[in-house]
Amino acid sequence: MKKFKALSVLLLLSMGILFNACNTGHQTPPLDRSNMEKSIDPGEDFFLFANGSWLEANPIPDDYSRYGAFEELRQASDEQLNSLVADISADKGAGQGSNRQKIRDLFNSAMDTLAIEEQGLSPLMPFLEKIDAISSKDELAEAFAYFHLRGTRPLFSLRAAQDRKNTEMNIANLGQGGLGMSDRDYYLKTDSRSKEIKAAYEHFMETIFILAGYSEEQAASARKKIMDLETRLAGASMTRLERRNPHATYNKMSEQELKDLAPGFNWEIYFAGLGIEPEDLNVSQPGFFREASATLEEFDLETWKTYLRWNLLRSSASFLTDDFDQAAFDFYGRVMSGSKSQRERWRRALGSVNRGMGEALGQEYVKRHFPPEAKDRMEDLVEHLRSAFSERIDQLAWMSEETKQQAHKKLASMNVKIGYPDKWTDYSNLQINDQPYVLNMMEASRFNTIRNLEKIGQPVDRDEWFMNPQTVNAYYSPTMNEIVFPAGILQPPFFFMDGDDAVNFGAIGMVIGHEMTHGFDDQGRQYAPDGNLRDWWTKNDATRFEELAEILVDQYNNYVLLDTLTINGKLSLGENIADLGGLTIAYQALQNKLEQDGRPELIDGYTPEQRFFLAYAQVWRNNIRDQELMRQINEGPHSPGEARVNGIVYNLEAFYQAFDIEETATRFIAPADRAEIW
Repeated sequence: MKKFKALSVLLLLSMGILFNACNTGHQTPPLDRSNMEKSIDPGEDFFLFANGSWLEANPIPDDYSRYGAFEELRQASDEQLNSLVADISADKGAGQGSNRQKIRDLFNSAMDTLAIEEQGLSPLMPFLEKIDAISSKDELAEAFAYFHLRGTRPLFSLRAAQDRKNTEMNIANLGQGGLGMSDRDYYLKTDSRSKEIKAAYEHFMETIFILAGYSEEQAASARKKIMDLETRLAGASMTRLERRNPHATYNKMSEQELKDLAPGFNWEIYFAGLGIEPEDLNVSQPGFFREASATLEEFDLETWKTYLRWNLLRSSASFLTDDFDQAAFDFYGRVMSGSKSQRERWRRALGSVNRGMGEALGQEYVKRHFPPEAKDRMEDLVEHLRSAFSERIDQLAWMSEETKQQAHKKLASMNVKIGYPDKWTDYSNLQINDQPYVLNMMEASRFNTIRNLEKIGQPVDRDEWFMNPQTVNAYYSPTMNEIVFPAGILQPPFFFMDGDDAVNFGAIGMVIGHEMTHGFDDQGRQYAPDGNLRDWWTKNDATRFEELAEILVDQYNNYVLLDTLTINGKLSLGENIADLGGLTIAYQALQNKLEQDGRPELIDGYTPEQRFFLAYAQVWRNNIRDQELMRQINEGPHSPGEARVNGIVYNLEAFYQAFDIEETATRFIAPADRAEIW
């Protein structure tokens, strides 16, 4: 997982595209009144007031677990990318070794279902035979390294990352992992939903092993071994809430200290297999590695070989025949998220290109779809938000001048990246060609993993991006102290090149403010202006911050969905603080702009303030399946779209004034009970 906070509903994290619309002479309206349900009082449910008609008119497509503004934009962006890739994939003259040749061959290998069916499991046979040949536990270490390089992540993960207490340098970072279900709690909880997921996972395992040639008895035996092992690993894993503490996951040690911590694993063989010689490492979860070492000694070699086979088959299933692909979808898509069918093949193939060589595709994308003037307007918006945030800091009654000075310093030094990188990834060493799809994906993983590992012990490249330009998302990196807005999100309904200020400040302005606020949320505030994990707060200010944040925790702990399901206020705190701060700062920035430029007349019957809040609410419109809602709440950290609107706006006095909401309104919060931090 990258060290940043994503904006999108599952990562912070989805319409006609602005630039396509401009080409056709049709402009998506900056505020779509047809989305609204005006029979609903804004004081009763602002999310439905702003989006009710859209929600009714847009049921979730079968191939989605949720569907809203993000998904609409991603669909439209996919159409842009598909047109681009269609040109590239038909380019027989692309020079061997060029990015276009590699995009073409990777995409075409994903689309050639006839060849995939004919190949069957044969592309994986050399890898399965490699596992079969393992004759000692020392050889397991070499196998782990071999498969870690190729996109399979058994037991744990290792990557280069910034040293959180010396952010000018990269360090090897070890993290817990090795689970086939997406959260430790699914192995350990005994509620009905967890039991349902666990049973489906066990069925998924047996199905995959039978497809790989196992008898039913052999598949059942393999399933039991894996469940016993993974359940043991789950019990040793940190919870998602525990992992939110950056100090708890910073445990720098030498290679010898790692060997003393986890003596059951041959680290020398493993590091040699990766081609690295780390002097220091950050072991994110020492308890996990201590227990993983014990399991390596306690579980027999055949169990570990079975576990390696499972990880190889599971991670490769989506790139194999339809039977394997469908089995993976049935569990991860149907059971976990509630989707009824897979997305179109070409969309999934695009996803593989984005994962494998995303910047190469992004370089082509921005040539066609991101005009320079969009970057210019975004830069102007960012500086308006920065100025407004600075004003907010000055106005804080709960913060001392000493801490305010450091907050101003952090805000002023926050770097901004917009659109696309100034320096593109060099894919010269990536070997993509006319070979089986799964092998192309393994090669892409190997290339990207090696590229990452080569950073260990090297200075940090501050020009690097952690998202592709075509991504519909944004992020803040605490160790880089930077906010990043890829070209993909700089389109309606987030950004309107020719839209009025009220809508742009309510949509993309809030996105900007959200990412800025991540530098000052319960996690981000622990990083200093230079990105180092270092306390820059007075004790009293830190205590007051925590008291103010607790109000938001309590509000979300009591936010009810699906009759009795509530949001985890602690797990979602960072994103909720960013939403509250982002909207507050964006509103301040809009007021400053209106004071500077003058107030416009009503547009479509709405004041600038009303359009601001409506634009914000319409960005988060979505319908969501029950299974996906339960998964999202369990895994966090983002609150569902409805709660990102209603959980925030009723804390803002400006919202009540904009819509003349009385104290008798259902969702009215007394001023003394409202959450206000930044």
